[in-house]
Amino acid sequence: VQQLSKTFNRKLIFSNVTFNLKESGSLIIGGKNGSGKSTLLKILIGVLTQSKGAIAISVHGKAVKREEQFKYCGFVSPYLQMYDEFTALENLHFVKKIRGVQASDEFILSLLERVNLSAAKNQLVRTYSSGMKQRLKYAFGLLHQPPILMLDEPTANLDSEGKATVHAIVEEQKQKGILIVATNEPDEIKWGDTIINLDEFKNSKSNAIQPTLPSLVRVESARLPGRDAKDE
Repeated sequence: VQQLSKTFNRKLIFSNVTFNLKESGSLIIGGKNGSGKSTLLKILIGVLTQSKGAIAISVHGKAVKREEQFKYCGFVSPYLQMYDEFTALENLHFVKKIRGVQASDEFILSLLERVNLSAAKNQLVRTYSSGMKQRLKYAFGLLHQPPILMLDEPTANLDSEGKATVHAIVEEQKQKGILIVATNEPDEIKWGDTIINLDEFKNSKSNAIQPTLPSLVRVESARLPGRDAKDE
């Protein structure tokens, strides 16, 4: 990510955000409410376009086209919508079909077990609590086994058991791929090797990237772990 900037109606949201990630690593995006954390994530997954700057992803040294970058990214957020008239299982199979995801029935069931929804897999989503819906969104985000996982307010609406589930997912992702989290929660900030405070990216000279403690790891390049396009 190089010199990324975003404006809405001539209002600067953030300016010159720059960072690099390789293979495995974790980045925390912090900042006050309204600083642009969710906006930055939406730009990274391709839902919004940046005003300036560039985003590049490479696999095995080969650049991924911008319009295909979403295939390598999983996204979880409280504001994502699901089909309330479908069951959890139907939701996942529907998304699998429209996205062309290669996922077996067994894998889908394992995702529901992973987020503790196996017993409720045949319930209509409209009957779910807010916490159950949030856990189901993690199954959505992991359906295509993305090498990059992006989380916005990752433990919103979750009880202690749900938070433990998310923490396990986070730790696994940090070992096998890239994790990017937008949060202000102190316990979640600790997940990152590196932190960006968007409050410091409000002018054209902004470029501050802070390593988190106790880790002093800096992110070095923008290359993803090995993954064939046919796996998508």
